[in-house]
Order: sequence, then structure tokens, then C-alpha cells
Amino acid sequence: MTGTRSAITFAWLLLLPALIYILTIVGYPLIDTINLSFTDASLRPTVNFVGWENYQDIFNAEFGGIIVRTIVWTTFSVGLKILIGTCGALLLNAAIPGRTLFRILTMPPWIIPIPIGVFAWGWLYNGQFGMISAMLEGLGLTSGPTEFLAYGNTAFWSTIVTDVWIGVPMVTMYLLAAVQSIPKDLYEAAWTDGAGRFYRFRRITLPMLLPAIATMSTLSLIFTFNSFDIIWILTGGGPRGQTTTMIIDTYKTAIGSYKYGAGAARAVMICLFLSVFCYFYFRLINKVSRQGA
Repeated sequence: MTGTRSAITFAWLLLLPALIYILTIVGYPLIDTINLSFTDASLRPTVNFVGWENYQDIFNAEFGGIIVRTIVWTTFSVGLKILIGTCGALLLNAAIPGRTLFRILTMPPWIIPIPIGVFAWGWLYNGQFGMISAMLEGLGLTSGPTEFLAYGNTAFWSTIVTDVWIGVPMVTMYLLAAVQSIPKDLYEAAWTDGAGRFYRFRRITLPMLLPAIATMSTLSLIFTFNSFDIIWILTGGGPRGQTTTMIIDTYKTAIGSYKYGAGAARAVMICLFLSVFCYFYFRLINKVSRQGA
């Protein structure tokens, strides 16, 4: 009994630094943000408790549109990253000449600082001297310069393309490592039994990749949902709010309008939204994994 207690005490001592780190870096700021969301904190020296007023102000038609826009933006961006990243990982794992070079060439979007890459895409989207507009006009697909960032629909999809370009290398490298960890004996046994390439992918590669895909999807979803710099540098949330997501709206409210209490309420909503989504997402993944097994 004494040995068991000593082992438990020793385990808690090992966990103590991590617990202190979590409580200091995550717990205290989160609690402080929740407390701030129930106040009218701003540049005024006095702070008053307003209860649920900030949360009641959030739920209006405008913020409902922002939530839908954020979901669509995140869904398409993460979905394309996972799809392209999975295909890229399988191709980079194939035995082809120059495979190492192709792996190196995958990295620049990830290595280049995000603001630099986004500024480069902003030049590409420019209608007067951007390469994309010039190519479309040269191919006869457009009759004149196209200002991608000046219209709501094109600006929205332009930000998605930029985010996918930045995020695909990380997804590809992560899934490539997962593909390489799959035992080759499984493929050899399946090949000996006459299994085709698609069958091996469906019955071996995909089930073995599913945990890695689930993990990367969750991480990518959190990063993408909270992505600020890409949209802010390209469009600033415009035109006419057509690229304003929840994180952009939170920034405009808290920093742009100096409504810290209202901005904190929006930050809490983002945290709750992501927590609920991740919970149901992991439940779905576990269900699919059990059915596959």
C-alpha cells in the first residue's frame, strides 16, 4: 500500500510542472477572459458588470452570417488541405526518381513567413499587374483585368486558396510520416494474395492513416478557424464584410472598437464552438474506426 502511494505521489510530482504550465498559460487567461466577457470593459477607467448583455448582443442576424461564413471558410480550407495533403503524401512516398527533390520543393510555403507569402499572393490577385489576372486575360477567359479582392465571392475564395497553399505542406509532411510508418509486410501479403492497388489503399493505407488524418484535421481546423493574418492582410475582412470570420470580428470589436468586454464574449464563443465541434468530431472518428475494425 505504501509503495502504491509513493508511486502515485511520484507520478503527481512528475505531472506538476505540466499542470502549473497549463494553469498559468491556459487556465488563468481563459478564466480572466470569461470574467471580462461579463463586463463593459473599454478605454474608460471604470468597468461595470453587465451580465449576459455582451452575449445577447452577439446573437443577431449579422453575427449569424459571420458564423456561417466561418464554418464554410474552415470546412473548405481544411477539406482541401487534407485531400491535397493525403494525395501529396502518397505521391511523395512512391518510388519515383527525384523523390527527395520533390519533398524539398513541398516545403517553401511552410518555411516562408506567413505575412511574406500572403503579400505575394496579394500581388498575384491584383487586377492591374497581377499574374493571375494577366493569364486569364491572355487565355481569353476574361475580357479585362480582374480584381479578385475587390468583390465578395472572389475575395472569399481567394483567401481560401491562400490558406490552403500555406497549410498543405504541414499536412503533407505529417501524413507522409504516417504513411511511412505503415508496415510493408501488410502490402506484401496483400500483393501476394492478388489484391489490387485500390484495394490495398482502401483496406490498408486508409484505415492505418485514419488516426493521423483525424489528428491533423483537428489541429488544422483549430489553426484555420483562428486564422487571422491571411484574411487581415489580404482583405481586412472586406469587401463589405464578405471575408469577416469570427476571429476577424473579435479583433475588430476588441481592438478596433476598443470594446474589450464584447470582444472577450466573442472569444469565449469561439472557444466553446471549437470545443463542441472537436468533441463530436472525435466521437465520429471513433465510431468510424470501430466500424472499420
